[in-house]
Amino acid sequence: MYLVTVLGNLLIILAVISDSHLHTPMYFFLSNLSLADICFITTTVPKMIVDISTHSRVISYVSCLMQMSLFIIFGCMDAMLLTVMAYDRFVAICHPLRYNVIMNPKVCWLLVLLSFIISVLDALLHTSMALQLSFCTNLEISHFFCELDQLLKIACSDILINSMMEYLVTGLLGVVPLSGIIFSYTQIVSSVLRIPSAGGKYKAFSICGSHLIGLSLFYGTSFGVYLSSTGAQSPRMSAIISVMYTVVTPMMNPFIYSLRNKEMLRALEKLIFRISSFHSYVRCLYSWNKSKRKKVMNDL
Repeated sequence: MYLVTVLGNLLIILAVISDSHLHTPMYFFLSNLSLADICFITTTVPKMIVDISTHSRVISYVSCLMQMSLFIIFGCMDAMLLTVMAYDRFVAICHPLRYNVIMNPKVCWLLVLLSFIISVLDALLHTSMALQLSFCTNLEISHFFCELDQLLKIACSDILINSMMEYLVTGLLGVVPLSGIIFSYTQIVSSVLRIPSAGGKYKAFSICGSHLIGLSLFYGTSFGVYLSSTGAQSPRMSAIISVMYTVVTPMMNPFIYSLRNKEMLRALEKLIFRISSFHSYVRCLYSWNKSKRKKVMNDL
């Protein structure tokens, strides 16, 4: 699943870079989402694979905090980019004549940079507060990675302020982007319903279909994890639910955004053809050099 996720998202990034027809804001944000997904799954899964293969489930204090920080950064980055993509679809459908003016390259880069800065600030806040906690020795985290909730459960000091800040910031960074997404799609639906032709309505909804599936998968699994942390779920069940949004969601995104998108499929076909052609060229060149060396040796 890890290899499929990395390869699938990497192909999307390379397809967007190599095909000039995909140099648009929508695919620019999609390539950044793919990069965030690669980093998101790399934060947790390689360590888990090593632990399973070596039968050693030990992690140092510094490594644990680093894993938690990176997990928060790229998880928050996913949420921010999904919100930006919803805004991009809103501008494209509700203000098509002004789309190129509003979503110019400078604005696109600023939106991605703003998403990254918010994610880093969120991680710095939680990490700095976690550094104030005291922990006992020989602790066991009932999870497959260092999640903030799990660290708070094993802390020996008072965690009231940390818990309040966690729910406040998580709620803020969850409600505000989700409100923006709901507003964007409310306006989109309103604009699409005013289109007279059925073909125009279908085309507008098909543009947003993949993004809506991605949104449902991301927020559905995230809310599942949030509800499991507030309820009396067993550690095993919490870990299973966490796998859904840490592993399954990043793995599914390449399929969601490419299988229903003819432009992306065309770009991927061109990319795979170029890679295979280059591979064939290298093999031919190697065979030619090998035969040439053999001929020189025979002449000698």
